[in-house]
Amino acid sequence: MIPWLDVNTPFPDVSEALTTDAPGLLAAGADLSPQRLLAAYQRGIFPWFSEGQPILWWSTDPRMVLRTADFKISDSLRKTLKKIARDGQRWEVRFDSAFEQVMRACAAPRRDGPGTWISEDIIAGYTGLHQQGFAHSSELWLDGELVGGAYGVSIGTMFYGESMFARVTDGSKVALAYLVHFLRRHGVELIDCQQETGHLASLGARSIPRKDFIAHLQKSIVMPQIRDWCPIAPF
Repeated sequence: MIPWLDVNTPFPDVSEALTTDAPGLLAAGADLSPQRLLAAYQRGIFPWFSEGQPILWWSTDPRMVLRTADFKISDSLRKTLKKIARDGQRWEVRFDSAFEQVMRACAAPRRDGPGTWISEDIIAGYTGLHQQGFAHSSELWLDGELVGGAYGVSIGTMFYGESMFARVTDGSKVALAYLVHFLRRHGVELIDCQQETGHLASLGARSIPRKDFIAHLQKSIVMPQIRDWCPIAPF
């Protein structure tokens, strides 16, 4: 049995997460306030649940991470990045100009399936983190229209990737490439990807033991917050 949290209950230690049935599941309940979300990320915990379920809190082992130094830019993505650089009048990469819009685009139904788990409560919670300077978006714009993006949580020199979307070819990868390059230039070594997927692996992500992830996290979250979020071309 996993513990049920109310709004005042602290998180259990991540070592108490399930190892069978739902590996990584730690607790249920509480709320999605910015304060609760910060407390979760500082401990290596993240929310993930489907419509109709209670709030579920996870700490997976192993943990999927992307080392910023290992991010793979494919030949096709490199061509897209160069095209954007050449045609700067039509294309633009921004940070944090449309955070909630990025979240809603990530929540929208996909071509190959339904929408994500990103509910109105999730949007409200992370928008609150954004307003406090702890959540950020990377955005690709074409002729003034948002066509790709990614968002996540930033604490010290730790970044937690949440979701991406694309409305044009490579739109999400462009946003991610700019974000990764910016983070690397600001001393961020690891991006938390939470759960293993083939897509993330193709970009250079890999799994590490949770204890190693927590050890890195504990050193990173006490570092000064990154300021002046501004895109840097990744080439």
